[in-house]
Order: sequence, then C-alpha cells, then structure tokens
Amino acid sequence: MAQNDPVVSAQWLQQHLGQPDIKVLDASWYMPQESRDPWQEYQVAHIPGALFFDIDGIVDRTTDLPHMLPSEEAFAAAVSALGIKNTDKVIVYDGKGFFSAPRVWWMFRVLGHNEVWVLDGGLPQWRASGFNLGSNCPDDILLKSKAANIAVETAYNGELTNAATFQTEFQPQLFWTLEKVKNNVAAQAHQVVDARAKGRFDGVAPEPREGVRSGHIPGTKCVPFPEMFDGAPMLLPADELSKKFEEAGISLDHPIAVTCGSGVTACIVALGLYRIGKHDVPVYDGSWTEWEAQPDSDYPKVTSTAS
Repeated sequence: MAQNDPVVSAQWLQQHLGQPDIKVLDASWYMPQESRDPWQEYQVAHIPGALFFDIDGIVDRTTDLPHMLPSEEAFAAAVSALGIKNTDKVIVYDGKGFFSAPRVWWMFRVLGHNEVWVLDGGLPQWRASGFNLGSNCPDDILLKSKAANIAVETAYNGELTNAATFQTEFQPQLFWTLEKVKNNVAAQAHQVVDARAKGRFDGVAPEPREGVRSGHIPGTKCVPFPEMFDGAPMLLPADELSKKFEEAGISLDHPIAVTCGSGVTACIVALGLYRIGKHDVPVYDGSWTEWEAQPDSDYPKVTSTAS
C-alpha cells in the first residue's frame, strides 16, 4: 500500500482483510439502462466484511442532479453510521472493476480523508484471484448500510443526529462548480478532460439520460475512461497512462480538471492522473448533465448541430 498510488491489489487486500482499521466498501452502481440492482447483487456476493456504500443515497438532497456530493455534515453522518473512523484505511471496489468505486475514492478525498484506495480491478479481479466471496449479510451489516442513507436524510432535514465519529475537512481544490467551469472556458487556466465516449463528446451518439443533448464544453479534450485500464481490468502503469494523455494533447505540466456525464467516470480519469503524480485534479461534480441544461447564451456547447 503506497500513499502515492491510488490502488491496492486483490492480494494485498486478501492478506489484510479483517484488520480492525481496514474498512472495505462495495460502491457498485450501474447506469439506469443496465437494469442491474447493486444492492441486490451485494447481498448475493461481496468481499467478506464489505459494507455497501450507496452512491445514489449518500448524496446532496437539495438538487435534482444525479448523485451530487453531499454536504460535509451529511457525509460525516453517513460515514459514521457505516462505522468508519478517521484513523481507518478505506478500500473501495465495484462490480465492474473500474466504474463507480473511483467516485467514492474521490468523495472521501474531497472531504478530507486521504487514507482511501480503490481495489485494482475490483470484484472481477478478486474473483479471478480465486478469493472467497461472502454471500450472507448479517443484520447489523445491512442495518449499517441503510442507516447511512437515513443519516443523510436526517442531516438534510436539519434534525439532530447522533454525534458524528467521522470528521470531514472540505478540500476545495478537488471540487469544481458550474461557475468554476464557466470562468475556465474564458480563462483556459486548466485543461479540461472529458471521460465520456468519443461519440457522446462529439455530439454524434446519444446521451444515456433522456432530454440531454450530446456534445461538450468548449475547450475540453476527450480521454474516454476505459483508456485508464487494461482488459483485466487493471489500472495501467504510469508511463502508459502518461502516453494516453499526451496523445490526446494534454500537457501533464499544466493544471488539469476532469468532467464526464454526471461526475462518476471523471473520477476514473482522476484516479489515472493520481497514479502519474497529479494529485490535485478537481472533478466538475455536475458535469455535462448540469452544463447542458444551462442557457446556451451563457454556457456555450459544442454539439454536432452547432453552427
């Protein structure tokens, strides 16, 4: 386990599983059209001792945008309900290998907890390594996962919660808002990398969300998130990752921010950038779903139909 690398291997986790300061989170999440239920799948098969982290539950309850970063209070309440302390090492994985786990890795970091890693290759790599899976969920484990969601709701309702055992400290350098992006379109101080597929970026393939046009924010460059890993899937070595960005016209000597469709897969690109030493890469939380919904006159878009 290296502080300057964002992943741990299945072998490492298997050797350290069960230690009191190692907390494992199943952060599986799927696009709506995939018709997969991560909570159901977690109960059927998970890494032994893992808790379920609900990306659609531990969210900002004041917006219609999908799975936005919750307030510090709500996150602290949810993580405390999961039994995680600031002294714990958090290992996050998902059912695809590299999809939603990096989002939770980023959530912990943007709220001040740096002792967090993604399981390299996720559940597929754990299975491929021949390690055991848990299929029974003790009531207390299920209750913790549900309690985390309830804690978020309680926090947003302004009700008093039990004293949070987990302390947060917001890291603004890792978080971009709509206005930050708008200012950067003019200033071009940061290079912005979009993690979506090239067709969606170019405006020739549809967005998965109804009513959202495809296209991109002016000045952004496309590095689709699957370019961060191999077929296993394992995160690529640093030199290969560097090459991917350089081929896309990204200078690794200059600041970089990342975006995607709704703030999930951008975090995979942030994970790749972290491996090559770019540790302060902000994620545009609202991403294209938020940007596309704004008036074109103030928030310009490049689409296939743009004149």
